[in-house]
Amino acid sequence: MALTDISFKRIQQLAIPAIIAGIAEPVLSSTDAAIVGNIPEFGTESLAAVGIVGAFLSALIWILGQTRSAISAIISQNLGAGKIGDLKSFPAQAVYFNVGLSIIVLASTYFSVTEIFTLLNAKGMILDLSVAYYDIRVWGFPLTLFTFAVFGIFRGLQNTFWPMIIAAIGAGVNIGLDFLFVYGLDGYIEAMGVVGAAWASLIAQAIMALLALILVLKKTDVSLRLKLKLHPEIKRLVSMSSNLFLRSVALNVALILSTREAAGLGTAVVAAHTIALNIWLFTAFFLDGYGAAGNILGGKLLGEGDFKKLWHLTKRVISYNVIVALGLVALGAIFYEPLGWVYNKNPEVISIYSSVFFMVLVMLPFSAIAFTLDAIFKGLGEMGYLRNVLLASTFLGFVPVLFLSKQTGWGLWGIWLALTVWVAWRGVALVVKFYRKYLPLVKG
Repeated sequence: MALTDISFKRIQQLAIPAIIAGIAEPVLSSTDAAIVGNIPEFGTESLAAVGIVGAFLSALIWILGQTRSAISAIISQNLGAGKIGDLKSFPAQAVYFNVGLSIIVLASTYFSVTEIFTLLNAKGMILDLSVAYYDIRVWGFPLTLFTFAVFGIFRGLQNTFWPMIIAAIGAGVNIGLDFLFVYGLDGYIEAMGVVGAAWASLIAQAIMALLALILVLKKTDVSLRLKLKLHPEIKRLVSMSSNLFLRSVALNVALILSTREAAGLGTAVVAAHTIALNIWLFTAFFLDGYGAAGNILGGKLLGEGDFKKLWHLTKRVISYNVIVALGLVALGAIFYEPLGWVYNKNPEVISIYSSVFFMVLVMLPFSAIAFTLDAIFKGLGEMGYLRNVLLASTFLGFVPVLFLSKQTGWGLWGIWLALTVWVAWRGVALVVKFYRKYLPLVKG
């Protein structure tokens, strides 16, 4: 079996398609936000509603979507160890496990959605729009989880090309349907506003799930025929997923609390926060592309037992990602105001957004380090440590700073300071862990 290639060319072959695939979800949410935010009658209220629902749905997707990383890690490690043939029944069981979890969560939230959004400080028209948007978009949740599980299979097999194709098509369909459904087409389709944005996203998610099904069956040897006898790796999948579940709960506590506190400061503030958060989420998924390359190659190198290559791989993908982050900082510094106007034309909203956007830029280098190492640690199966880092960064870093901000009246600036502390904590903790654990293995 050929040894793992960690050359610049190979890393780019994996990272660039992963970047395109990774930004599909934030593109779906950002497109909805940008288009509804420009509805003439109630654009600011619509933007606030999409921001609140987007934060909640992203929480659900990220909490359960982490099984993608566990699936990828298990497959890539077995591939590196030359045991891929032993996994025949594993992919199908992993996919059904993912979809089953999504249905349970959907059923548990669907009938209490009004109470959930009320807790997030949605009220009046914003609450009504939030419920209307969620009631449609939530049905795409199992479809997204199915697609993510298939992406995990492809990643484990060292392939990011087909996920890129699926994601690009889904994003393109979503953008086109957003314009068509939100604003309507004279004489043919009535303008549906926020509800139209929800339908556009749901249809795009259905198309992505169908493409994922077709391509995994046509382009791999994977079978999705379910066998009742559990594969031995399912136990490890559940263990990894449980740790990632707790990790993602902590992660989304930060994101949801930030949105809740922004909503409590007023409609214009939560609209401004939604713009900044959507842009940051876009950069987060963009930066995750090199992390995906590290995840894919790192898991295989662990299976091979080649710690020296793993060390060099990690340094390379981090350096590449920091360069990308600095490029994004430069672009953001130049174009932050036009980016804001894309989402909303309310001068008050844009003024508030502009006053905090520098915090988004400050976060980017920390994000590059944190997200890259986070992805590599997933490939190495270090889910327990990732859980502990997120719990600590959220409840010992983010929450105290957020509380201090609220008590001292720092407003939206304080919310973004808390988010910056949260990301920086993660990056530092992961760097320390990697040096302490893997440098001795390289030297040994």
